[in-house]
Amino acid sequence: MGGIAAIFNKRGEDVVSSVLLMLRQLTHRGADVFYVATPTSSATGKSLSELQTEKLISNTAVGYNSSLISSREKNQPISLENNYALVFEGRLFPPSKTSDVDEVARWLKSDFQKDAGNIINKFDGSYAFVIASLDKILVGRDSYGINPLFYGEDETFCALASERKALWALGITNVKSFPPGNVAMISAKGFEFNPVATVTQPSQKTMSIEKAASRLQSLVLKSTAERVSDVEEVAVAFSGGLDSTVLAALAKTCTSKVHLVTVGLENQPELGHAQTMAKVLKLPLHLQTYTVADIENVLEKVLWLIEEPDVMKVGIALPLFWAAEITSRIGCRVLLAGQGADELFGGYHRYFTEYVRGGVKAVQKSMFQDVVKSYETNFQRDNSVCAFHKVELRLPYMDREVVRFALSLSVNLKIDSVDDRLRKRVLRHVAKNLGIPEFVVERTKKAVQYATGVDKALRELARRRGLTQRDYIRQVFGKIYPNWKGEK
Repeated sequence: MGGIAAIFNKRGEDVVSSVLLMLRQLTHRGADVFYVATPTSSATGKSLSELQTEKLISNTAVGYNSSLISSREKNQPISLENNYALVFEGRLFPPSKTSDVDEVARWLKSDFQKDAGNIINKFDGSYAFVIASLDKILVGRDSYGINPLFYGEDETFCALASERKALWALGITNVKSFPPGNVAMISAKGFEFNPVATVTQPSQKTMSIEKAASRLQSLVLKSTAERVSDVEEVAVAFSGGLDSTVLAALAKTCTSKVHLVTVGLENQPELGHAQTMAKVLKLPLHLQTYTVADIENVLEKVLWLIEEPDVMKVGIALPLFWAAEITSRIGCRVLLAGQGADELFGGYHRYFTEYVRGGVKAVQKSMFQDVVKSYETNFQRDNSVCAFHKVELRLPYMDREVVRFALSLSVNLKIDSVDDRLRKRVLRHVAKNLGIPEFVVERTKKAVQYATGVDKALRELARRRGLTQRDYIRQVFGKIYPNWKGEK
């Protein structure tokens, strides 16, 4: 886990100092080892100041700040034949027998552009990789965009990085999220994208809910097992709701050391529910309560990390920031979370509204589009707040096989009628099969920003200043990023 940066100078000028500038903006993502490479040479150090880059001169360069999470880590970059350098950020699932970067390098043979596409088609996971040569850079990203990656260009630079702030440091203002499932060639012409493994809507399968639930349980169990196989203990972001309870129950079958992490403001009723479910699961619960003052104290840091003054994203990022902080404090480096379940199984109330108004086709289209766009709406926010605490966020519901199967299920296995306000029917059936109590199986969904009390607290902070919640968030954001005018 770490922060990746790459840069190409259209004028043929040296960019090593520029990639170092970008890496300085990403040191919070990785602080164990630092790498900078050109196509012909590289430098490694335990800090940026230790990097001996005086002899590195090139118009293309890549950099990586690394936090060592598991035994699957290996020093980077990898030098390939014919003056190419490879940097890989993320994870392959199932885990490779060697290191992930070695596995990727093994598939890069002669036609690197074609081979890069084959890698994305072949490997599930959450990752991005960069291949730098003397006259171009190749970039690839996994099909769902689980790890953040941004790109931008101006008259001098083409650049990409794990967070926007690294590109803003170069003066690049029009920063966009790199499209998942794509390979891009970066050259003097700019960015040329080639979609190779983007998400598609599979044909619908007709089956009983019993059969669908059995298959789904097997797939999520396999996905969870793969995501905990390289660590001794793991934490679960736990609300006691359907998604996190299913994950916790499955994780318990995969490893003996599972910690539940629950956060919320003082006196929130949902906290008691999480305590009850932790006892039912017989798993240790790490519960931490916060105050309105705590939110005020951490708000600037969270906004700095998520890089957007979006009220809903802030409301979700704050509790996840705290959950990752606790995960790190108890000595865990991997946090499992239920992101993706709502989009895949119809969890949001608006899906019910769309179902009532537009029928099956309307809600199916909406859910599919939400899965496709999750990299922008959810994953880049969630990854960044966890990475700050050197905690790797892993999402078992976003496994390739799980997603394909879930998208193939008919809508009636998720929302069975215009009277079904609970939704997520197939996942509720999985919970029932796992022996999860009925009061959880039939529990109404409550969004995290409301369940934790964060939304109410943000409104209170805004009210004290005579502002709307939206204006308050934007005011704080403006202090952190005074030159931000919104993405074009």
